[in-house]
Formats: sequence, C-alpha cells, structure tokens
Amino acid sequence: MATNTTPAPRNQTFLEVSIALQTLTLFCQAATAGLLLSSSVGELLHGIGARVTYGATMLYVVAAILAWRPGGGSPRPILYSCGFLVLSSFQVVLGIAHMPTLHVPLGVTMFGLSVLALGQVLAPRFARRAALRS
Repeated sequence: MATNTTPAPRNQTFLEVSIALQTLTLFCQAATAGLLLSSSVGELLHGIGARVTYGATMLYVVAAILAWRPGGGSPRPILYSCGFLVLSSFQVVLGIAHMPTLHVPLGVTMFGLSVLALGQVLAPRFARRAALRS
C-alpha cells in the first residue's frame, strides 16, 4: 500500500521557523528580565533582546503573508502575527515607560500565546509523521 508523502510547502516551513524563532526570543527575554534584577548587564541584554524579538515578530508577519498568498494557505496566521506585532509594540511602550506591573504579565502572556501558535502550526506536521509510522 503506497502512501502519499508530500512535503510541507516551503512557505509553510518558513512560517514554522519564524514562529519558533519568535517563541525562542520571547523565552530569552524572560531570562534577560531576570538578569535585570541581579546584573548591570541585564538591562543591555534585555534591550538588545527586545529589538531582536520585535524583528522576529515582523518576520512572523512576512512569513504568514507568504504562506497564505502564494501557497493558498489559511489567512488566520496573518491575523495572529499582526496581533503579536500589536502586542510587541505595546510591550515596547510599556518597557520604555518602566511599567513592570503591565510589562511582565503581558510578556508572559505573549510567550504562552506564541507557544500555542507554534503548536498549532506544527500539529499537522506531527500528525503526518504519526500517520506514516502506523
């Protein structure tokens, strides 16, 4: 019995990588936020990480558009990525304003949402692999 093993479209893989990168940078931001409390270099690392995270979020928007338009995928990731971009912009404003009572919970929420988005995009890939094994 032959099984059809079509690989994921390139744009879908780019979307997966961009969400994984965003999730990783958000996790690193949590680590550098802890360094803020104990080290003078923590503020520098957190500031650099903020810029990298914002860039990763913009990359997620581009990847979502590329996965949708030429690949004919769902437009839903575009909505999610634009929502992350709005949340990241709000995070930057809160960080500059030194409002940790809102900045920290929003960062934790963003990390959780990013993990969920990553799981949602990777689930079909893992389902295909599981189907091939059985």
